[in-house]
Amino acid sequence: MGKPILSVVTIVYNNVRDIAYTLRSVTQQTYPHIQYIVVDGLSNDGTMEVIQGFADKIDILISEKDKGIYDAMNKGLKQATGDYIIFINSGDEFMDDNTVANVFSCAEDADIYYGETKLIAEDRTILGDRRHKTPEAFTWRSFSRGMNICHQAIYIKRSLAPTYDTQYQLSADIDWVIKSAKKAKKIVNTQQYVARYLVGGMSQKRHRQSLKERYEIFKKHYGLIPNFFNHLFIGLRLVFQRLKNGKTQD
Repeated sequence: MGKPILSVVTIVYNNVRDIAYTLRSVTQQTYPHIQYIVVDGLSNDGTMEVIQGFADKIDILISEKDKGIYDAMNKGLKQATGDYIIFINSGDEFMDDNTVANVFSCAEDADIYYGETKLIAEDRTILGDRRHKTPEAFTWRSFSRGMNICHQAIYIKRSLAPTYDTQYQLSADIDWVIKSAKKAKKIVNTQQYVARYLVGGMSQKRHRQSLKERYEIFKKHYGLIPNFFNHLFIGLRLVFQRLKNGKTQD
């Protein structure tokens, strides 16, 4: 079996401070079979000038107005031609230069590969792990008690990946992963850190709306009554963790 092609999509809008970290992380991967797609929302703060500095390493560059985060992601998804797809958005990074090579060396022909994530601050220092630990074995039901795999840490076979449901403004990635996992037959835990996630994104700035969307998504996939009790468990677990360790990031 030949080495799979990975389509990496980065979406960005007016993020001149962080975009270079993401561009550098993707373009410095040692894995040679990468299609890189960058979708810019018509930035006007100098972001495009930074992107142009990496133009020779970007396969497809789109710069135009969009209707939100997931409309931009759908534009990238539409352009993707690789065997697998992953979204590494502005400010986020692969764990190191060998991450993609290490992921695909774990097993052949999985429908989904996933791993663990480190949280990073604006100054790029590592804050620690996410509150929700990555499950040893992952299925579409694994999100029922919290999103325990970071969107930047999951590689999905493109043939299984639907478009994002743009009725959700902040949490459509959860819906997207669950839908993909429902169709997956072989899901591989890479047993390694695969992503660095920049905290403080839009879902944290509009946290209440994000939680409402998550609740509706989980209700749709897991049912009204199970979702109610799952969220009761999530709430009690969060209270316990904050009493024990103080406030932590997702």
